[in-house]
Amino acid sequence: MLETPNEILNPQSPLPLYHQLAELLAAKIRGGDYPPGTRIPSEHKLAAVFAIGRPTARQATDVLVRKGLVARRRGSGTYVREPRQEVELFSLDGTSAAFTRKGLAVESRIIAPVVLKTVGDDGDNPFAGREAYFLERLTRVGAVPVLIEALFLHPRLFAGLAALDLEGRSLSAIAEERYFLRPNGGRQNFQIAYLDADRARHLLVTPETPVLAVRRCLHFPQAQNGVFSELYCRTDQFVFSQNIGGPGDA
Repeated sequence: MLETPNEILNPQSPLPLYHQLAELLAAKIRGGDYPPGTRIPSEHKLAAVFAIGRPTARQATDVLVRKGLVARRRGSGTYVREPRQEVELFSLDGTSAAFTRKGLAVESRIIAPVVLKTVGDDGDNPFAGREAYFLERLTRVGAVPVLIEALFLHPRLFAGLAALDLEGRSLSAIAEERYFLRPNGGRQNFQIAYLDADRARHLLVTPETPVLAVRRCLHFPQAQNGVFSELYCRTDQFVFSQNIGGPGDA
C-alpha cells in the first residue's frame, strides 16, 4: 500500500516529520485503509518509503500508540486497535445517561454509603467547612469498571437522601423525580490524577496509573453549587468527550 505513496512529507513544514507521518497514518486508519486487527507498515518500511530515519518512523508510531490507535506486539509488529467508544460524559443528564445513550449496559454500585458529614478544608469544594451528603459509587460497563464518582449534595435540597435506596439508581433521575430538581448550569475542570490504593483497586488499575480527574459543580434554580462531584475515569476503555456549546456544562 505504501510502495509508491501519493502522500509525501514536507521537510520545510514547521510540523516535525514524525508528526506529519503520524497524522498521515492516523488518517489512513480512520479512513479504513488499515482496518482494526491489521498490521501497519514496519518502522523499517516507513523509513524506506518516506526517506526518513528509523528514529523518525519510531516517533510517528509512538504517537499512534499514545493516541490509542495502534498497539505493538512483541516480535510481531504494530497492529490497529479496535476503536474505543466515545462517551459524551460531561453533560447535565448524569453519568449513567451518557452510557445508556450509547446503548451500553451500565451498572452503578455504591462503594461508600450516604452519610451527612462536615466537609474538610478543600478550596475547590463549595461545601468545605459545611455539612453535605456524601456518597461514592463505581460505574461499570459490562464487567469493566470505568469510573468512580464521589458526590457531595446540598443537605437542604436533598433532605432525607440517606434514607433512600440508591443502589443501581440514577441520581439525576432521583433528583428530578423525587426532589423536582434539574440542573440549569455548572462548571468543571480537568486534570490528571493518581488514585489511592482503595480507589485503584475498585477501578482495577494500579496507584501508578494516571486517570482523568474531573471536578464538577452543578447549579440549580433553587441553589448554586447544589452538587459537587469528583470523577476518576479510566481512559483505556472509553474516550470521554464534551460538546462545546451544547448541553454540557462548562
